[in-house]
Amino acid sequence: MSSPLIIRNLTSRPVEVKRCEYHSIAPSLSQGGFANITQNVTSLFRNATSPAAPPVVEPTTSFVHEDVSIRIDPFKSLATEIRPQSANETLHLIFDTEGEQHRLETPTPTSNSTTLKPLTDNPRFNYTAVHLPEHSHLTLYSSANLPSWMRFFKDDTPLSALSIPGTHNSPTCHRALPSVRCQATSPPEQLDNGVRFFDIRVQPEAPLDPANDRLILVHGVFPISLTGNKYLRDLLQEVYAFLDRNQSETLIMSLKREGTGTATDAQLSRILKDHYAGDPNRWFTAPRIPYLGEARGKIVLIRRFGLEDALKQEWGGAGWGIDAANWADNTPNATCPSGDVCVQDFYEVLETVNIDKKIQYSQEHLERAAKCVCTLPAQDQLATLPPKQPFFINFLTASNFWKVGCWPEKIAAKLNPAIVDFLCRKHNESAGQPEAGGDGSTGIVVCDWVGHRGDWDLVRCIIGMNAKLEMREHGL
Repeated sequence: MSSPLIIRNLTSRPVEVKRCEYHSIAPSLSQGGFANITQNVTSLFRNATSPAAPPVVEPTTSFVHEDVSIRIDPFKSLATEIRPQSANETLHLIFDTEGEQHRLETPTPTSNSTTLKPLTDNPRFNYTAVHLPEHSHLTLYSSANLPSWMRFFKDDTPLSALSIPGTHNSPTCHRALPSVRCQATSPPEQLDNGVRFFDIRVQPEAPLDPANDRLILVHGVFPISLTGNKYLRDLLQEVYAFLDRNQSETLIMSLKREGTGTATDAQLSRILKDHYAGDPNRWFTAPRIPYLGEARGKIVLIRRFGLEDALKQEWGGAGWGIDAANWADNTPNATCPSGDVCVQDFYEVLETVNIDKKIQYSQEHLERAAKCVCTLPAQDQLATLPPKQPFFINFLTASNFWKVGCWPEKIAAKLNPAIVDFLCRKHNESAGQPEAGGDGSTGIVVCDWVGHRGDWDLVRCIIGMNAKLEMREHGL
C-alpha cells in the first residue's frame, strides 16, 4: 500500500487542493488492454518535446470524488491524506490559486512532467507537476515559457543568481566515437527548451595562417563528428538567430582549447578577439559577472584559456572575458583564482559504482548554490547582504572510454533522474522558513543527454528553482 501523497509547492504563491477524483478504468481495458494503453501513454510522455497534459484514459466504469481544502504555502511540503491511485485507477486533482483552478490528471505513475490544465480562459498562472510515484511525491513548479524564460527577471538581476540549465560539450549531438558524443539534441533544440549555458571546446585549424580563422569543434583530441569537421562559426550563427528571436535571453558560453596540433591559448585568444567575439552588440567580454540587462541578446564569455599579452591589458588591465583559465582538474569543489567561478567537475568515474560518488558531489554543489542570497541592487538592505556570488558551475557529467557502463549516456541515465528527484524532494528544504535558507538557486547545472526521447524534466526543474528569486524581485 503506497503512502499518502506528499505535495511540494515550489511556486511563489499558495496553492490549495480543492478536489480529488478517482476514476476506475473499464474492465475491458484493464484485461489485457490496459497494459498497452499504459505503454502508449508512457511513450507519449517520453517523446513529447514540451510538457503537455497527458490524455485521460477512457472510458471509466466508476467515478469517486472528494471535496477537500488542503493549502500548501510557497516553498513548503505537506504530507496530505490523499491516497495515490491504484493500478486500475486514474487520479485527478483540482488546484486553486487566487480563485483560478487547474486540473492535474495522472493516468499512469510516471516521473515525466506534465502541465496542469487551466479550467478558465486566459489564466494568469501556469503550473508544471513532476510526479515521483516511488516516493508518493508530487512537486509543483511555475511553468516557464522555455524559449524566453529570462524575460520574467529584472535587468538588475546578477546573472550568477539565476538557476541556469546547461549542456556539456554542447554541439556533440552527431555520430561520433564512444564518449565523444554527449548530447541527444542539437544546440538550437537545446536553446528552444531553455538551456542557457554552452560548454564548447575548439581547435584552431591553422593558427599560423592569418587567412584561416576557422575553429574546429572538438571533444578532447577527437572531432565531434565522424562525417567531417564541424565549426564554431556555424554554431554561432545558430546562437545569434536564437538570440535575435528571443532578445530577453542570454547565453553563457565557456570556451576551451582542446584537440591536436601546436596551437596555443594565446593564438586562440587572438583569433576569438579578432574574428568572433569582437562585436559588443553580440558578446559580453568584460572580465566580470554581468547583470542580466547587460547580457540580454548577447553571448557571455567564460574563457578556459590563457590570454595573449596584449589582451591582458583589456578593460583597464583586468583582462578579457570571465577568467576560468585555472580551472581545477577533476575536482568536487574548487574556486578559480578570479573568484568568479566555483566548479564541481569530478569526471573520472572509472567504475559504475563510482556514479554514486558523482551524484553526491553534484548534490553538494547544488546546496552550495542554494545557500546564497542574491544582492538585489534595488534593495535598501544592501549593506547587510553578502557580496555578489560567483557562478556555481555543476557538471553532472563523467565518462570512462574503456567501460561501456561509464559512457556519457549510461551515466546520464542514472545521474539525471537522481538530480530530478533531489531537486523535487530535497533541494533547499529550508526555503519554506523565511528566516533560514538562501534563494534556492541551483547555479549553472551542466548536463549530458538532456532531451533524450523528449525528456526535458531536468531542464524544467532547474528553471523552476528560480521561483524564490522571482518572488523576492517582485515583492510577492
